[in-house]
Amino acid sequence: MQQVKGVIARAQGAPVEVVTINVPAPGPGEAVVQVQACGVCHTDLHYREGGINDDFPFLLGHEAAGIVEAVGPGVAEVAPGDFVILNWRAVCGECRACRRGDSQYCFNTHNTTQKMTLEDGTELSPALGIGAFAEKTLVAAGQCTKVSPSARPAAAGLLGCGVMAGIGAAINTGAVTRGKSVAVIGCGGVGVAAIAGSALAGANPIIAVDIDAKKLAKAKELGATHTVDSSQVDPVEAIAEIAAQFYEGAEGADVVIEAVGRPETWKQAFYARDLAGTVVLVGVPTPDMKMPDLPLVDVFGRGGALRSSWYGDCLPTRDFPMLVDLYQQGRLDLDAFVTEEIKLEEIEAAFERMHHGEVLRSVVIL
Repeated sequence: MQQVKGVIARAQGAPVEVVTINVPAPGPGEAVVQVQACGVCHTDLHYREGGINDDFPFLLGHEAAGIVEAVGPGVAEVAPGDFVILNWRAVCGECRACRRGDSQYCFNTHNTTQKMTLEDGTELSPALGIGAFAEKTLVAAGQCTKVSPSARPAAAGLLGCGVMAGIGAAINTGAVTRGKSVAVIGCGGVGVAAIAGSALAGANPIIAVDIDAKKLAKAKELGATHTVDSSQVDPVEAIAEIAAQFYEGAEGADVVIEAVGRPETWKQAFYARDLAGTVVLVGVPTPDMKMPDLPLVDVFGRGGALRSSWYGDCLPTRDFPMLVDLYQQGRLDLDAFVTEEIKLEEIEAAFERMHHGEVLRSVVIL
C-alpha cells in the first residue's frame, strides 16, 4: 500500500478535490502505473455531475499514459518500466465476441478486483475503471498497452479515449478509405479526431460541420477540406453541394460521423449521407434522448448502414502502437490536440474552460 495525491469528485456537482488516496500493491492480473499525463475529458465532467452513475466518490481521470511501476502475479503482457497508454476496455478473451475474433466488441471487459481508497478507507470508484488524475493508479494489466517510450506522454495519453474514439469512428466503424467523402458533425475533441482519421485514410472531401468558428478552424488544421457553419446554412444541403462537386450525382457524403450525440444532429447526419452511405454515431447521448421521428420508408429507401461506435471500435493492442508510430512519423499530429498543460490543482478550472469550448484538451502533467 502506498499513498499518493489524486483528484476526486465527492458529491454530485461539487468542486473536485485534491486528496490523499491509498493505492494497494497489485494483486493477480493487476498493475500499478505511475501516471505521467492525463487528459481532461468530458466524461470526467459527466462523472462529477452524476451523469454516469451515483457511485461517489469518484477518482477522476482516464485518458492517460505512464510507466508501469509494479505488476501482480500472472501478468505477462507488461512489465515494470514499460511505457503504456491506459485503456478502459481490458478484453476478456473468453466471451462470444472474443471467441469469434471480434475482441474490439468484448462483452465482458474487466477492471481491478481491489479498490483504491481514501485515507479513512472509503472505497473510490475510478473513472472508466482507471482513475488517472493521480500520481499513481491501480488498473487491470489488460488496461495497459505498451507503446514506444519515446512518445510524448501528454500527446500519447490522449489515445486512451477521445482521440481514439474519433479516429476509430472514421477508420474502424465508418470504414473510411480513399475515394470516399466524409462529413463530421460536431468538431470538439472527438469530432476533429474523426477528421484526422479521415485524412489519414485518404478521404476527399472531408467536410467539418459546427457552429463555432474556432472549432472549424481547428478542423481545417487537422485535415478538413471544407467547413460548414450550421448556424448560417442548412448543413444537409451544404454537405450535398460539396460532395456533388467531387462525385457527379452524389446526394451527400459517403460517411457522415455524428460527434455531438443529439437527436437533431443525428437526423441531419441521416439525411446528409449519400445513397447507401453510412452514418456513424460516436457522440454520446443522455439516457433521456430518443431517436428522431423518421419515415421508415426513408430508412429503407436510402439503404446503407446506421452504426454506433464504441470507443472507435478499437482494439488497443492493435491500434495504439500503430497510431503512436504514425505520430512519431509526423503523419498524425497528436500534439495539435493538446491546448494546454496543467497541474492537478487546476482541473476544476479546466472543466470550466472545456464547458465553454475554449480548449480542445487540457492535459494534466504529473
